[in-house]
Amino acid sequence: MKRKRIVVLGATGSIGESALKVAHDIPDRMEIVGLAANSNALKLAAQANQVRPEAICLVDESRVGELRAALEYEPQIFSGERGLVEIACLAEAEMVLVAVVGTGGLQPALAAIEAGKDLAVASKEILVMAGEIVMREAGEKGVQILPVDSEHNAIFQCLDSQRERPTPNPPSPGTGSAVASVQRPTFNEEVRRLILTASGGPFRNTPASEFEGITVEQALKHPTWNMGPKITIDSATLFNKGLEMIEAHWLFGVEMKRVEVVVHPQSIVHSMVEFSDGSVLAQLSHSDMCFPIQYAVTWPERVPNSLPPLDFGKLRQLEFATPRSDDFPALNLARRAGETGGTLPAVLNAANEVAVSAFLARRISFPRIWQTVSAVMEKHANVAHPDLDAILRADQWARLEAQKQAGD
Repeated sequence: MKRKRIVVLGATGSIGESALKVAHDIPDRMEIVGLAANSNALKLAAQANQVRPEAICLVDESRVGELRAALEYEPQIFSGERGLVEIACLAEAEMVLVAVVGTGGLQPALAAIEAGKDLAVASKEILVMAGEIVMREAGEKGVQILPVDSEHNAIFQCLDSQRERPTPNPPSPGTGSAVASVQRPTFNEEVRRLILTASGGPFRNTPASEFEGITVEQALKHPTWNMGPKITIDSATLFNKGLEMIEAHWLFGVEMKRVEVVVHPQSIVHSMVEFSDGSVLAQLSHSDMCFPIQYAVTWPERVPNSLPPLDFGKLRQLEFATPRSDDFPALNLARRAGETGGTLPAVLNAANEVAVSAFLARRISFPRIWQTVSAVMEKHANVAHPDLDAILRADQWARLEAQKQAGD
């Protein structure tokens, strides 16, 4: 098998670092031809010097000189938001791994789809904001949308194991079906529930009466995963899991009411699928993002690697619990946004980004994060079946309104 040529957007983040590890682990199956980062010029240069991609992109144009000075070779250099779109359409690339935090990955993702590139999606905001548009465009172009989030990748593996391998025939143009667009197993009456697992974050056992006193430092201490600050805070509030519910709704073409969350502190079972006969399939592995990244790259095949296998004798126990939805309202807010659709999911996402930033800057308390999001959602005049411009306008409106609610 030839190597798959990959562009990594968000290369200097935790997902990007894991992608480089996977490329090093399976060099005969994965080649990185492009790397993009927001502003960390020195780290991007070090990565580029290591893997020697033909193109790199730094969004922060003021630091391109610093990037050039640190490079040991002469790749093609893109810069700015436009550069991110250009590298996502790199002619040599077959797949674009989108691991950009926040909404910055939406435009390059859509551009990559238009250019006929498969997407490996680690930025859930893309599908939360514009799931209807992204999946429709993917269906029309016949490209694959493969999940990299460990939970959605787990569901994909559970569903994939129940069906024959996909045929090489592309889906019919204009179907707009998530299932058709990625040629993944048909979601039908055999599947009863998708069950996303959540670590529960650092406050899963903390009484709600103590939430007001939670500090930034406490919220950034995730018990399982090593992630960036925004995603770590989202895990603490459970907004991360709420966004993943909406993402699953679009990825697998299933109603929100059939997407559930269960707390699983060990983060060994990454998600489950319950079938109509009551049988449940689960995907298990160590908490390492290299597993889902590799599966997205090599799908529909599995290849050996150097990642550690599970030692069931050392697991001791696997715990599960119902999430405290009343104490962590993020799940109910996300379910409401997903069920309503239109521009409301984009509003939820944008308001949450602003509120998390305000919390990290110590301007609002921990509970004010979801209180801000709720207040912004209440004020929003929803637009059904929006185009991209309507989504972006809703995103900007929500940011301004959230800033007011947060006292900025």
